Formats: sequence, structure tokens, C-alpha cells
Amino acid sequence: MKTDLTDTTASKINKALVLGRRAIGTPAVGMVLTLVIVTDEENAYDALKAASDAAHEHPSRTLVVIKRVSRSPRDRTRSRLDAEVRLGADAGTGETIVLRLYGDVVDHAQSVVLPLLLPDAPVVVWWPVNAPLDPAKDPLGALAQRRVTDTYACEEPIRELAARSDAYAPGDTDLSWTRITPWRSMLAAALDQVDCKVQGVEVEGEEFNPSCELLAMWLADRLDVPVRRTVSGGPGLTAVRMDTDCGPVVLDRADGSLANLSIQGQPARAVALKRRETAELIAEELRRLDPDDTYASALRYGVDRLNESAKGDRAGEGDALAVAAPVGTVAKASAKDAAQEKTPVRKAAAK
Repeated sequence: MKTDLTDTTASKINKALVLGRRAIGTPAVGMVLTLVIVTDEENAYDALKAASDAAHEHPSRTLVVIKRVSRSPRDRTRSRLDAEVRLGADAGTGETIVLRLYGDVVDHAQSVVLPLLLPDAPVVVWWPVNAPLDPAKDPLGALAQRRVTDTYACEEPIRELAARSDAYAPGDTDLSWTRITPWRSMLAAALDQVDCKVQGVEVEGEEFNPSCELLAMWLADRLDVPVRRTVSGGPGLTAVRMDTDCGPVVLDRADGSLANLSIQGQPARAVALKRRETAELIAEELRRLDPDDTYASALRYGVDRLNESAKGDRAGEGDALAVAAPVGTVAKASAKDAAQEKTPVRKAAAK
């Protein structure tokens, strides 16, 4: 069932919801949360489709807030709210309300959304594109327990990660982090199978892919080892190589679907590691509404610190190759012995 309301109010929308539920024979509200999607007209269809698919696992009232740009000065001063109420087969297992805001009401979207929230139910706000720099301080974000952004959709995703770190508040999360959940699970399981110490890590993936940076920061934060970020042609993350004192541990995914896990002394194994759709990512985020402390810790590690750590590691390796032999020789040998050892040292350096 679909009801169109032009130049309406939140009160009229609520009445349309009640009448619609009675018309289709479901007067009770069986929703578990309110999902607020803040997007533009261009991305509204894809975002709503993903939310509808996720609603099969999490029945919810979905409010799609579309802020329309007024073309003329006269339209900018005239506030208007158009709504589209979808129930039953048109909304899947939940309720969907598409809100189109015009004029001054665009800057006061929270006043429209607040009366439409389910009582005594958690609120999740999702920005598929154009997320605010500080989601927790955004008027709509302040209504929510969880705030979901997607740095992958940004023009400068790596810089956006730094901004997310500075503005992080409990309840913030990002779909770029959700995308690497299978990678984190597989790498943790691989390390559980060996009794080795990790000495260094290499994360390989597309350039300007925030998921690659977040995985590298998570590994650097958890393992406290240098992590090197290398670029590949993708798709997405392509490989993680961990150097341990027992041999390399490699998780390689070249085609974006099937990965190969190699552990020293064990046969190589094929593991499913396909790239997931947005609906699967949103469904995962809706399973937990408490703050994600692991994401916060990885985010605060920082992209700059990650780059400095990798540069320092490479510089340290070069310095060790250049000075380790002479310093050790001088410290342990007498002047006469050092003079006799000059020739082999030069040969070793030449090799």
C-alpha cells in the first residue's frame, strides 16, 4: 500500500500510517528500531533498496530524508514537506516513509523526523553520501544511538578518515570498517593456529580505499608491529602478508571472491571472502547498537601514524644493514683486530 502526501505535516503522516495499517489488517507495530537514511535524490533508490533488504532481518520503520535543492530565491523561502508512505508489500517487512524537504525546512529536518520515530525503540542514522564531519553533533545524528557513515563514497576518503578520528563519539561507525569484518575474522583465526610472534605486516589493496587503511591501522594497533601499505589494482583488498618468526602467513584474494590462506608448514586452503553488498553491511551494523570500541581504537591509531611507522621501519632496516656490522665489530674487537677485519666487512657490504 502506498500513500502520497503533498505539502503535508508530521501529524498527517502519522495518521496515514495508522489508517494504512488498519487497511492492510496489521494494526500492531512490530518494528524493532527506526532507521533514518539521509541522502539525496540520486542515491535514494539504492539506499532504500539496501535498507529494504536489511529489513528482512531487522523489521524497522525506515525514514528516508531527501533534502531537495530549491532553484529560485522564492522557493528557498517557502518551506514544504512531501511524503510517501509505504506499507505492506510496498515496504517489505517494515514501514517506509520517504520525506522530501524543500525550502527552510531543509535546515530543520530533525523537527520533521522526531515525531515519526518509534517510541521506546533505538534510532540509527545512516548517511550513504555527504555525511557531516561530526555526525554526533549533527541535529539528526544527535537523535540516534548509532550513526553510520561511508568514507568510501567520499571524494578524499583518506582525509575523511582523519576527520572521523578527530570527531569520533561512541556510537559512530563506518561501512568501510564493516567491509573488513570477514578479513579481521580470518586473520585472527589464522594467528590462533600458530604459536608465533608477528614481526611485520603488509596490507595490499586499491589506492584511496579506506577499508585497506582501516585494516592496516587495526593490525598495527593490535599487533604493535610495523604495517606497510602497498597498492594493487584491486578489487578492494587483495592481500595481507604477515611475517612471523615461524614463517609467513598470507591471505591472498585476487579476484574479489575466493581467497587463499597460506600458513608455513600447513597446506594452502581456499576460503570464501567475497565482496559484500550494501544490504549485508547495513544488516550487520543493525545487529549491534552498542559502541564499537575496536573501531574506535583502530581509527584513533591514525593514518599519519601508520605511514610514519612504515617509513620508520624501512629506514630502520636500511640503517641496520649499513651500520650493524661496523658497530658490532668496533665494540668487540681491538684496534688491531678491527684493522684485520676491514677487508671482509667491505666484501660483505659489496654483496
